[in-house]
Amino acid sequence: MKAILVPSPGGPEALALGEAPEPVLREGEVLVRVRATAVNRADLLQAAGKYPPPPGESEILGLEAAGVVEGTGERVFCLLPGGGYAEKVAVPRSMLMPIPDRLSFEEAAAVPEAWFTAYLNLFREGALAAGEVVVLHAAASGVGTAAILLAKDARARVVATVRSAAKAGALEALGADLVVDTTTRDFVEAVEERFGKAAVDLVLDPVGGSAFAGNVRLLARGGRLVLIATMGGGAAELDLRAVLTKRLRIVGSTLRARPLAEKADLTAAFVRDVLPGLADGRFRPLVDSVFPLERAADAHRRMASNANVGKIVLTVVS
Repeated sequence: MKAILVPSPGGPEALALGEAPEPVLREGEVLVRVRATAVNRADLLQAAGKYPPPPGESEILGLEAAGVVEGTGERVFCLLPGGGYAEKVAVPRSMLMPIPDRLSFEEAAAVPEAWFTAYLNLFREGALAAGEVVVLHAAASGVGTAAILLAKDARARVVATVRSAAKAGALEALGADLVVDTTTRDFVEAVEERFGKAAVDLVLDPVGGSAFAGNVRLLARGGRLVLIATMGGGAAELDLRAVLTKRLRIVGSTLRARPLAEKADLTAAFVRDVLPGLADGRFRPLVDSVFPLERAADAHRRMASNANVGKIVLTVVS
């Protein structure tokens, strides 16, 4: 089968379209013919040799896919530990979700990684409730745009930070109550001006180091900080007195390496809580751009340049 290979670690130029062995099915798995997959920052890190797949999983890039089950014709989409940048992928049946009729394969492929991450960390890890204030950093990403929609549907007040004035309008259109361009304004000052001091209940943070002190300052008593990546640095000073006096909860959260049973449980909860909104049009995944699989390098370049608002999708024709 055709797949994107990485013969040696590197940037987008390291990606090459080539031939790979077809997946070997394990117990409980089905074969899915991939029609679309999507790009995640984890793919860029894996291609650079900095984020290997979990032991025993496919070395092929790609953490999500939408396609057709071999033999049944079911239209499905799913989260993957790897293998999405290919014509076929083996998937545990417990991880499959039916694609709503109103979604294309491209839109469906834009959902699993970003929307699972947003759902997991807003509600299961972050316990977001109606009326609370949530800060979403790097909010023009696939995770960020999904989190805006999910948080607003939960009747929370949303602060979205971004590093581009050109992206602010798109986040406002999604429903963010306050959008802060951090290239021109300090996000802490902007949030305090709008909501007051120590008024934030939850921060969903893929930035880490450079934003950490500001996050702690903004959090209210009983506030939660869920750290999902460290794009702004892996080290930060922590005011332990603030953690104690505010009774803060700081949670580290990753998705890819969680056990299959845990991911299957998350899939079932997502089908119950979020899939109906994707089916009835209440939620719509935001697709930034679509590239054919053979142009995966160009898709990686777009993500590396931070040009995207929403998900970058790859189409697969087999």
